[in-house]
Amino acid sequence: MSYFKSKITAFALATTGLLAFKAETAFALRIDLDRPGPNEFVRDLAGMISSANEAEIKKIAGAVLKDKATPILVVTISSMDAHGGGDLRIETFARLLFDQWGIGHKTLGNSEWNTGILLLVSEGDRKARIELGAGWGREKDDLCSGIMSDQIIPKFKGGRFSEGIVAGVRSLDAMARGKSLPSPPKPTWFYPVVLAAIGLAIFTAVSLWRNGAGGWAWALWAAVFGLIGFILLTMGSRGGSSGGFSGGSFGGGFSGGGGATGSW
Repeated sequence: MSYFKSKITAFALATTGLLAFKAETAFALRIDLDRPGPNEFVRDLAGMISSANEAEIKKIAGAVLKDKATPILVVTISSMDAHGGGDLRIETFARLLFDQWGIGHKTLGNSEWNTGILLLVSEGDRKARIELGAGWGREKDDLCSGIMSDQIIPKFKGGRFSEGIVAGVRSLDAMARGKSLPSPPKPTWFYPVVLAAIGLAIFTAVSLWRNGAGGWAWALWAAVFGLIGFILLTMGSRGGSSGGFSGGSFGGGFSGGGGATGSW
């Protein structure tokens, strides 16, 4: 019995060591792809994107980078094998490339950020991958799956690769801007403000009924609007001073494993 136990133990250790070696080898692999410039956004090595769509992608990506400090990079390749990743799944290939290039910014000011987005298309492998920075967590996986299955892959199946890629970028831009998300819950101050506004409206009506235009209502409303104007002016000066994010697409960002894969 001890003989068989020792054999089983040796086999388990050997298997574990082999798996660990393969994992270490995969993640030590360097993808043979040069990083684009900080505001280049598109690396169309497979020639799948029309010049008009490429111009639109660059415009979209430049705007969302400035507005949200979120880079969207599009990479097309002939095959993973052509760039040193023939034995890899596209999820692993995309994650390695994401980390190798450092897509996105790990932090922004004092905040954790890491919201980079990579759209990778491997023409010969007939696979595509949306890879998200770790700052997205896994909350957008379903949304990315919808983008892949509804916007990208149907067009790829019809041979309309450029249309599918630009449709995917438009949807990723909407995701980065929060346009596809449900309305967030009301902030804690919402209901007290509503109640205060109702109370102020009742006070105004009673004041006008009792005292006419000479009551305190107008003075109170003047004070309220003055306070609102001051707050808006302060917010405007804070928001306008930076003029938007001015950095490029790369700042040490790394993948969190989130996103979606599609094939055609």
